[in-house]
Amino acid sequence: MPLAATGELVAEAAAARTAVAAFNVITLEHVEAVIAGAESAGSPVVLQVSENAVKFRYGRLLPLARAASAAAERASVPVALHLDHVQSDDLLRQAPGAGFSSVMYDAARLPYDENLTATRVAADWAHARGLWIEAELGEVGGKNGEPALDAHAPGARTDPAEARAFVADSGVDALAVAIGSSHAMTTRTAALDHDLLKRLAATLGVPLVLHGSSGVPDDELRAAVAGGITKVNVGTALNLAMTGAVREFLAAHPEAVDSRKYLSVGREAMARTVARLIGVLRA
Repeated sequence: MPLAATGELVAEAAAARTAVAAFNVITLEHVEAVIAGAESAGSPVVLQVSENAVKFRYGRLLPLARAASAAAERASVPVALHLDHVQSDDLLRQAPGAGFSSVMYDAARLPYDENLTATRVAADWAHARGLWIEAELGEVGGKNGEPALDAHAPGARTDPAEARAFVADSGVDALAVAIGSSHAMTTRTAALDHDLLKRLAATLGVPLVLHGSSGVPDDELRAAVAGGITKVNVGTALNLAMTGAVREFLAAHPEAVDSRKYLSVGREAMARTVARLIGVLRA
């Protein structure tokens, strides 16, 4: 079927008081696994390509984007493409021509006023080209090997009043909020601030996004969705599944040299992870 629009999938999830799962992809095996898992669960899904993934692919967006588009168009469930954690304006401007319906513009590293100014410019540009745009306020730590912020560190949590002003002044369509999760967690031990989430959901009039969801236990994810999260980003969980399956296969078959043998095992492990997590979010 034709590519879906991220904004429409998020709106549908919000209306159903559930969340759409958004998985970060790096290789074609990631793409195929996410779609297979979503088809198994009978659920829409968002394929996300991050700026870091583009850097890994020699700085070229189109090869992975075109592969993802081709796979998505053959899927039996709605699939949208989202460009994630974009800091480069040059990369942002490639999004419309590469099949993306949405982008997460990441200026959260900047002081508030600079974040707002940069995001406003990006939002105006994106909206003029029909793109749905997400931003981040507060800091979801753990990107690029950085440690997660302490729960009480300045800026480590999204302030509801500041967020309300930011959304109004920037014009973004969704906001990623910092409520206790962290990027790149390999253990599922994050404890979310559900009271803060409740206040954010009551204060803001846009969909809320949870980043760093790989480190969040199932019960916490369910509570986050019940509390107002409508888009849940997952990345590291796929890499854990793939790497673990490949390591196990190669340990059992040290003579193996055909990459299809171990990549297929890794792809299947990722697909199972996708289907399971979608089930958690839609329970």
